[in-house]
Amino acid sequence: TNKLSCLSTGTLSGFSRDSRSLPSANSGIGKCIATEIAKRGGTVHMVCRNPSSAEEAKQDIIDASNNSNIFVHILDLSKPRDVHKFAQDFCKNNESLHVLVNNAGCMFNIRELTEDNLEKNFVTNTLGTYILTTQLLPLIKQSEKPRVVTVSSGGMLVQKLDYTDMQFEKMKPFDGTLAYAQNKRQQVVMTEQYAKQHPEVYFSCMHPGWADTPSVCTSMPDFYSKLKDKLRTPDEGADTAVWLAVSPAAVQHPAGLFFQDRNPAPTHLPLASTKVTTKEKEEFMTALEELSKKFAG
Repeated sequence: TNKLSCLSTGTLSGFSRDSRSLPSANSGIGKCIATEIAKRGGTVHMVCRNPSSAEEAKQDIIDASNNSNIFVHILDLSKPRDVHKFAQDFCKNNESLHVLVNNAGCMFNIRELTEDNLEKNFVTNTLGTYILTTQLLPLIKQSEKPRVVTVSSGGMLVQKLDYTDMQFEKMKPFDGTLAYAQNKRQQVVMTEQYAKQHPEVYFSCMHPGWADTPSVCTSMPDFYSKLKDKLRTPDEGADTAVWLAVSPAAVQHPAGLFFQDRNPAPTHLPLASTKVTTKEKEEFMTALEELSKKFAG
């Protein structure tokens, strides 16, 4: 079975109006990524939260690609026990996974905790992504030339990694945009660290550019109204992620990099003092692993 298999989270990529967590509207970058991989004949596993819009998106992808190997899995990444169980079951039931695309995310503008007492932005964007990636790695490593792509954001450039306050207890007043940017910085550091720990897997992350998706519209309405004529289409936003997932040219670059428009981009702005030591990055990964273990099995 050399056929490309891909698992993509946040395939519907839209914020629900009430809670601003995603995915729920079937549009956006995740769906574009899934469609492009389906068009190339790959088997696509869509990981979504909302069953009804997931089925609708699945049908759209089948119609657009003439590929019926599209499977829907319902999972809420903000529930770490469920993420562990999903990954274990997926590893048992599948022979390979060539590409994992971590695209799910959320931006809550009020600090809210889940039933596990975890802050919602952190648990969805960072911990959920960490658990899913780590637990799927045994299956990913069984596949030929595997890749993991994480959809981060250029917003992370304003944030220095802070693993001492991952739940944003000290952020007063709480700012959802900054919390999101910190989570996106954490994803960039995770990508760098995973690339070092697992050289047999090609890890990368990327900035989609500011695309006209439901999530941007709902979570950053002022930004959206000022810039809506200049925003990219979801397809343009998805382009680099698809390239990182399937192109032979992408893997000519070293693993662990942050890309924009198919090119490696700096992860720090000049003079921004956002750099941390290797030891701090390793401590961040250890903290995630310890937290992850609390919700295992």
